[in-house]
Amino acid sequence: MRKRYGILDQIERPADLRTMGYPLLYELCTELRTFILDSVSETGGHLASNLGIVELAVALERTFDSSVDRLVYDVGHQCYVHKILTGRREQFHTLRQTGGISGFLKPSESPADACITGHASASVSAALGMAHARTLKNQKYHVVAVIGDGALTGGMAYEALNNAGDSGEPLIVILNDNNMSITPNVGAMSRHLAHLRVSPRYLSAKTRTKRFFGRLPFGGPLINMVSRTKSRLKQLLLPTTLFEQMGFAYLGPVDGHDLKSVCELLQAAKGMKKPVLLHVMTQKGKGYRLAEERPEKYHGVSKFDPETGQSASGGGMDFSAVLGDELIRLASNDARICAVTAAMSSGTGLLGFAERFPERFFDVGIAEEHAVTMAAGMAAQGLRPVAAIYSTFLQRGYDQLIHDCAIDERRLGCVFAVDRAGIVGADGATHNGVFDVAYLRSIPNMNLFAPSSFAELRAMLSKAVYHEAGPTAIRYPRGGEGEFQGNTAAEDWVCLREGAAAAIVSYGIQINQALRAAELCAGRGISAAVYKLNRLSGPIPAALLEALAAFPLLLVCEDTAPSGSMGEAVSSALAAHGTRARILLRSTGSRFLPHGSVPELLRLCGLDAESLAAAVCDALPGIPEEEKQ
Repeated sequence: MRKRYGILDQIERPADLRTMGYPLLYELCTELRTFILDSVSETGGHLASNLGIVELAVALERTFDSSVDRLVYDVGHQCYVHKILTGRREQFHTLRQTGGISGFLKPSESPADACITGHASASVSAALGMAHARTLKNQKYHVVAVIGDGALTGGMAYEALNNAGDSGEPLIVILNDNNMSITPNVGAMSRHLAHLRVSPRYLSAKTRTKRFFGRLPFGGPLINMVSRTKSRLKQLLLPTTLFEQMGFAYLGPVDGHDLKSVCELLQAAKGMKKPVLLHVMTQKGKGYRLAEERPEKYHGVSKFDPETGQSASGGGMDFSAVLGDELIRLASNDARICAVTAAMSSGTGLLGFAERFPERFFDVGIAEEHAVTMAAGMAAQGLRPVAAIYSTFLQRGYDQLIHDCAIDERRLGCVFAVDRAGIVGADGATHNGVFDVAYLRSIPNMNLFAPSSFAELRAMLSKAVYHEAGPTAIRYPRGGEGEFQGNTAAEDWVCLREGAAAAIVSYGIQINQALRAAELCAGRGISAAVYKLNRLSGPIPAALLEALAAFPLLLVCEDTAPSGSMGEAVSSALAAHGTRARILLRSTGSRFLPHGSVPELLRLCGLDAESLAAAVCDALPGIPEEEKQ
């Protein structure tokens, strides 16, 4: 039986919020936090960020009409209240599940979702584009970008703020300041915002003073005189904010959990016909003690017990943790080794390194481009940097990988630990790391390895640091290893299983599906070999081509996009080699994968063992019987 929520169950549309008084709205906020906690503990998802933004999100839906006005949430991982209040409450139990609603903004779900989101620091750019479109088309609607202080560590945000302030376009930027991205924020902007937080009562006192003078005879002229005097004193005694220097009217800071104050300021910003930045202070994880105490742990969660906080999936080692442990071991014996990450020290397994070697650990914030080029600078001066960055985020550093790392004739020894490579699952299209093989293979002088086990990750990391010339990337999946736990890292390729009728070629974590598929084929009387690729860069080795050319049927399977894949490379090389083998390619397809569990997505793509075995067996009827054994 579905749990009942008193006030929340009565909300049918955002407009209902405008008829409610603040006492009921505060009760609604409490219910929303309970609803989110109940739901996310069952589905997994982003918890702490959504608990922290409840009052601000309610104020936005109350002040604006999100079916017409454009509300752009940066990253979008904090959009749960927005989704709940815009018609998706009854579907919320399907959050991040196959066929269910997305954990990010998705316009195909609702006209209230302004645009696709998933990566940080992009909201102001998108919002400014919408504001320009509104002006050019002579339309009437408001545009609001909600950006966190963590996202202000990304350079794209400043490019947009600089342009937006200069444009004069009516645009509202809300800075949701909780002093966190996933882990605590770093850098000069974090210190600047801390300075602005010192006197949050300033704006409310100013508002009360204006109201007092406004009730007096000749109050208007008095307010103007006080305002001019205050402005001169401020210029003499206080530095202006960076945002004001960029051309924004700066409002705040304001307590983001004071719903009434936030609504009043939003209404004021709504009436200003210029770029406005509203600085709102919130607490990440608010209302759930465990998330308040450890917001980084409860940023993104799997299914868990809300009473204890214990994850239902248990613990265990994963590739990220192995990377961190092995890097500590190598750094213990080599003072040149440094670790670099882009606001993902926890997710990439580097917290232990940061504690052990704080002087050699560099978290640059959400700034992947900077991270790549900084690593190149380190390598140019004799250090051995290892930059751990998610596959889907390293896409942002493509130009730097080419221009600042690979072009250099000195063959700079940068190592890129490409985390979350392949199918990630519940986070969906914006987070699946299915393009890294294509974009990394396209770069001359770039080495690319794909470990299939923890032992191979350790060996390949050492190989990359000490034995490879030029930049080296190591791609590995989210989560743990499979049944294959061997170590073949010394070879560029290896045959794991002999066979005659067909050869299944794969690499990385997908090798487990390939091996299982060969077993299923054997159960049907078909002898299938399994070849594993360890090095994905450079031309296909001649010896491997000779081996594969002997098979009447080849199947290359990989959890990546088809364009620029290893399947394409193998097919092209075999065609040039003159082979007549029938070649089947299995990949994630020319599409952006939906969200869902990894096993379900593997089945969707035909990459699970059963589908691979069926593909081999179905393709063999035209092959002579003597060649199947």
